[in-house]
Amino acid sequence: MMNQLRDHIERIVPLDDTEFETISSFFSYKKYKKHQFLIQEGELVPCNFFVLKGLLKLVYSDDTGKEHIVGFAQEDWWETDFAAFYTESRATMSLECVEDTEVLCLRLTDYRKLCAAMPQLEHFFLEKAYQGFIAAQQRIISTMTVGIKERYEQLLKKYPTLVQRVPKSLLAAYLGVSREALSRLPR
Repeated sequence: MMNQLRDHIERIVPLDDTEFETISSFFSYKKYKKHQFLIQEGELVPCNFFVLKGLLKLVYSDDTGKEHIVGFAQEDWWETDFAAFYTESRATMSLECVEDTEVLCLRLTDYRKLCAAMPQLEHFFLEKAYQGFIAAQQRIISTMTVGIKERYEQLLKKYPTLVQRVPKSLLAAYLGVSREALSRLPR
């Protein structure tokens, strides 16, 4: 399991064995069952989660109780309520397992220690943040400028395995459309 994390980090920065041994000592391993929450709205956010196996959904519930899927996280992805994590405030979103899931957890204090001690790891996290910002901006622009069919096709192209793993009702919530509208799209 730690090899998966090492491979992931080394796609951006090289590490020697000693460096990785230090990094891995800051992570803890956890297993969750389908429908179990890693984070619930209103709670403090304990960690940034690296997905080893499984699938998560990050959900925002509005005042009417309607769930809006902010994102999914599958293997080799990081997920948390980033605003709450970095500001040490209460979560405004929930993180729930769509499948049985295994993660590595990194607490904020440990993240800060690692980044202070290892500039290359700070660079790694900065690169991951850039990638996340770019993806979020592309999704916002897509939501504002293209129709349901095009958004669905973009999702299929960008994340083909994700679409196979996620129920249509969750895909519809992620795309901001009704399940019925999604079902009417030509396949």
